[in-house]
Amino acid sequence: MSASDLSGDVCELLDQLNSPEALPTLSLATAALSLETVSDQATLRRFLVGYREHALVPVELPVILRAHGHAVRNELRELLALDHELARDARLREFRVASAVVGRRQLAKLRPLRDQRLVQRYLHAVEAGQAHGWHTLVLGVFFAQYSFPLRQGLLLHGQRTLGGFFDAAVGTLRLSAATAAPLLADAVQPLVPAVNQLLAGSLSEELSVVR
Repeated sequence: MSASDLSGDVCELLDQLNSPEALPTLSLATAALSLETVSDQATLRRFLVGYREHALVPVELPVILRAHGHAVRNELRELLALDHELARDARLREFRVASAVVGRRQLAKLRPLRDQRLVQRYLHAVEAGQAHGWHTLVLGVFFAQYSFPLRQGLLLHGQRTLGGFFDAAVGTLRLSAATAAPLLADAVQPLVPAVNQLLAGSLSEELSVVR
């Protein structure tokens, strides 16, 4: 399998994140995060910001980063513990089904990597019902296995997740995509410093451990 094939698989996984089956409905997401019902451009703006601040930045991006680290260090036990930790997070209750649908499908694509013991054992745990296969966790494993640039991957995940909700809302509310586009741009812009801060914090922790 070539490097271009691997990058293509990662991009395919990211593309899955803004498909209807990969995201909870707007009503479920707003209920899960105690946000306003999306009914117009103003509430859509607040939803995108709220999702970014309550789920994407504090939960999803750190999970991808942690899963990536466990995969790089071949830490299966820690990876499974992270999987179970997410199952206990009340903020993710409404996202479980959608997350598992995408995560399990994409994890199965790693089956041919027979020499990757961590991947095979995690896949076995998911298929045996001993793990959930969260899409964010699987995404971190993908980034590690394919040596995909982590900063780029985190930003793409954030952009495409917010973009998926945006597209769903624009269609439901019958808004003009061109008119509403600045809402998405404003919601996405803070992701760059957020990702930079997350990676800087992770690097600082690694350096402190080494010292």
